[in-house]
Amino acid sequence: MIKVNRFVRDYFNTSDLGLIFKIALPIILSNGSLTVMHVTDRWFLSKVGQTELAASMSGGLTSHVLISFFAGLIGYVSALVAQYYGANQPKKCTRAIIQAFYLAFVSYPLLILFIPIIKYVFIWTNQEQELSTYAFLYARTMLIGCIFFLMRTVVGSFFIGLGKTRIILIANAMGTLLNIPFNFVLIFGKLGLPKLGVQGAALATIFASCISFIILFSFFLREISQVEFKTRRLLKIDGSIIKKLFSFGLPAGVEPFLNLFAFNIFLQMMHSYGTDTASAVTIAFTWDSVVYLPFVGLGMTARTIVGQNLGARDSENAQRMTYMIMGISIAYGLVMILVFNLLTGFLSAIFAPEFQGPNSNSQNISNIMIRLISLYTIANSCKMILGNSLQAAGDTLWVMPVSISIHWAMAILVVLLVKIFKVNQYVAFSTLIVMINLDFIAKFYRYQTAKWRNINLID
Repeated sequence: MIKVNRFVRDYFNTSDLGLIFKIALPIILSNGSLTVMHVTDRWFLSKVGQTELAASMSGGLTSHVLISFFAGLIGYVSALVAQYYGANQPKKCTRAIIQAFYLAFVSYPLLILFIPIIKYVFIWTNQEQELSTYAFLYARTMLIGCIFFLMRTVVGSFFIGLGKTRIILIANAMGTLLNIPFNFVLIFGKLGLPKLGVQGAALATIFASCISFIILFSFFLREISQVEFKTRRLLKIDGSIIKKLFSFGLPAGVEPFLNLFAFNIFLQMMHSYGTDTASAVTIAFTWDSVVYLPFVGLGMTARTIVGQNLGARDSENAQRMTYMIMGISIAYGLVMILVFNLLTGFLSAIFAPEFQGPNSNSQNISNIMIRLISLYTIANSCKMILGNSLQAAGDTLWVMPVSISIHWAMAILVVLLVKIFKVNQYVAFSTLIVMINLDFIAKFYRYQTAKWRNINLID
């Protein structure tokens, strides 16, 4: 009975649950608004054509792979901000964000240099000509406008580190609300503008990122004008903070970059099965994002709370809060597993009734893949929480090579299965299920070793 009471006290503490939801709920709702934006983008494109729908996924992920390295590097500043804030050093929070801005400005021209190269990704996988042309157009447009996403990442990291996540919700919600009419006007060519299709969807996303950044930046300027955050020589380059960003943030940037690169190989292989499978995969992953983005929000919450606790030198509470957040993510994941398996046909039928129907090949494939996604949903939720907790502690060097190895084993395996053994799309898809579950096991093992407790991220 004593152990039960202790368990209830530790993991069902209402004040701690209140803190978690105070930080997490705005992020989850904010990511929910991004989910609405992605679903709306693809729903509009499904009205244009099956190929355009598939191209938005292929081109979007390809551009995001490249952006992810720099976003991971500069986004790691949220862990620094959280620890500085927990250690009662708010002025260093401001200075850390300024250094992240400098890295964002340097990153942008480097990303532009990749534009001529990315078209070969689609050529190598032998995709249909029209699909690869649209995918390249979408990816190129997204890279041209990615500066707003990078700067939004920097400012958002400030508020994530402080735990003031309502501001992020306001910014992203406004961006999403305006993205919907932007989509309608640019994709279909309204108000006298030309019909831009896939490119219009990308431009609408860029405009939404720009609006979100402007809102976040205005709140940031107001925040740093307060005495506790105000610092002399605001724009000074701080070599020690930049060194920390590279020392701990570089693995945090390399890991998502190479992992997403491997996942992009997986996706392009799935698209090589033809337009029916490509559109079905796009539909399945669109609904997967409904689950995934709230997991991202809970992961960011873990990074904030764990970082602040470690900044205050309370590793015991950091671990307890990690498990509490993981429990919440598992509960949500179980609900979504039921939705995926009980409402499969309804979910797939929302997209493109023009090329789908109860007996259509595309819908049959998407139905199976939506159900397959439920086989990794819980593992995906847990690895997101554990990964962010380890990053908040500065434990990035062990996780990075292990996670990358698992992802690239999947990428190599799926290429062999598709190119050499000519397996069907469901066997190829199973490599993703195995990879995500193995990645969770690796992160859970590392977390259980508790070596993250001995890492000093800040002075």
